[in-house]
Amino acid sequence: MILTVTLNTALDITYRVRELRPYTSHRVTSVTEHPGGKGLNVARVLAALGHEVTATGFTGGPTGRAVQDQLTATLGVLDALVPVSGSTRRTIAVLDGTASGMTSDATHLNEPGPQITPAEWSAFQDVYEGLLPSVSAVALCGSLPPGVPVGAYAGLIRTARAAAVPVLLDTSGEPLRRGVAARPDLVKPNAGELAELTGSHEPSKATRDARRRGARAVVASLGADGLLAVTPEGCWRATPPTRVRGNPTGAGDSVVAGLLSGLVDRLPWPARLTRAVALSTATVLAPVAGEFDRATYEKLLDRVTVAGEATAAQCPAP
Repeated sequence: MILTVTLNTALDITYRVRELRPYTSHRVTSVTEHPGGKGLNVARVLAALGHEVTATGFTGGPTGRAVQDQLTATLGVLDALVPVSGSTRRTIAVLDGTASGMTSDATHLNEPGPQITPAEWSAFQDVYEGLLPSVSAVALCGSLPPGVPVGAYAGLIRTARAAAVPVLLDTSGEPLRRGVAARPDLVKPNAGELAELTGSHEPSKATRDARRRGARAVVASLGADGLLAVTPEGCWRATPPTRVRGNPTGAGDSVVAGLLSGLVDRLPWPARLTRAVALSTATVLAPVAGEFDRATYEKLLDRVTVAGEATAAQCPAP
């Protein structure tokens, strides 16, 4: 069982328009709604890969009920979401392009999450701790809703480590900085998050610096340029065979799913990175976050390039 944590869950709404122009009316050509938030996207991809997945976090109001209904009825993810008095947020992605699916980057409108009370935060921590004995890995993903302490992920990492459960962290800003110091097994920043954490815009230097700050391993997502991994077993760069054009929303979440899947399947690092890059690229070709084009994914597994050194001496210890 893999556990994903999404403290700021959402209902993802995706609009397609033929051409997005500011200050004008648009005719929407299609609308889709799916459970959202980074951890729920990860859970959906893992379930599609055949893993048993439990999702926890917060949910509330009619929007939260819609998220839960889709999560369990159509996606095969076990629901351990904690109810709150506020309403789950909505996130809106507007895809600029034609109905054929060839799109540029999406425009995003993200609502704030519900205000979480101290009692609700305490209830979540009890649920989280109770789930750990039955899981093989944990992913802590996304932003924090109002009311949740900025050091929340650091505390959840320490709880998972005390239970001897491997933990992956995918967040940004101060929650990332504090979380890294709690020594997670893996962090997965993108280039911007990595630069904000370390002050360096050079990916190799920044990735090594992030590991020195406490993470056991760091996998940096470099967009179309693939992944850069600094681990106790060595350092690798994984790149897709070609750039693809489509909807990049959720591609980073598919990287997390690929890394977690490879971890629980006990794959060596190059194979984990191959799976993560193939999933990420296949997600760009899918219509919405949390999905991937399976034919593309399976084809890319033999075409992703992984180069580097399987030598721990190449990578500085934290």
